[in-house]
Amino acid sequence: MNTQATSSPQFYLTAPAPCPYLPGEMERKVFTHLVGARATEMNDLLTQGGFRRSQNIAYRPACENCRACLSVRIIAKEFRPNRTMRKVLAANADLKSTVFPAQPSTEQFSLFRRYLDDRHQAGGMSDMSALDFAIMVEDSHVKTRVIEYRLPPEEDSERPGELVAVALTDILSDGLSMVYSFFNTDLHKRSLGTFMVLDHIRRANEMGLPHVYLGYWVNGSQKMGYKTRFLPQEHLMSQGWTRYQPDTDPS
Repeated sequence: MNTQATSSPQFYLTAPAPCPYLPGEMERKVFTHLVGARATEMNDLLTQGGFRRSQNIAYRPACENCRACLSVRIIAKEFRPNRTMRKVLAANADLKSTVFPAQPSTEQFSLFRRYLDDRHQAGGMSDMSALDFAIMVEDSHVKTRVIEYRLPPEEDSERPGELVAVALTDILSDGLSMVYSFFNTDLHKRSLGTFMVLDHIRRANEMGLPHVYLGYWVNGSQKMGYKTRFLPQEHLMSQGWTRYQPDTDPS
């Protein structure tokens, strides 16, 4: 397979495989390589067109008989946290967040492994090694950052506080794209997954960026249900990005 950068991206189609979200369904993906001088520009355009990035690959579903996967982006400027979200923000007001270049650490990998072992034992990433994790973080030809979230340091300690959450995030021309995030699942009262999304909305507003991209949502998939809590948001439909109208109040 040719992975060299060309003036126009080359797209490929994967073979059918079992769908990880809908039992009994098969999935296929169309993908291209994000390499070369135009990688950042292409990542912008493809993300706006419903693609997701994984390392130096941009992909999106191309299933023959199913269109259940919908790209989701939050309209950051219009977002207002509901009562539950305000409680999450208050519960995590003590956390310190720091933005770093896309470079992995042993501490990050340790937290990542604990997260996978607790939440995704049977997932496609369940057997990832330290090298696999390093590639996931470092193998990017676009503007990618790692955001660490830490507890306050222990009293009289010069060491930083415990690492409890990490987000791998792309900075786009029109928003922040949450590529992957993980956290300490023992701290369930903090709702760290929700908090990281809220923090990205705050960051997008501070940076003057209109959107936070959350990846795909599948109606009926329990693991993706949280994504439609952050309103207002848009879904990429056949007619383009369309404002989502929930059936019930998510608060």
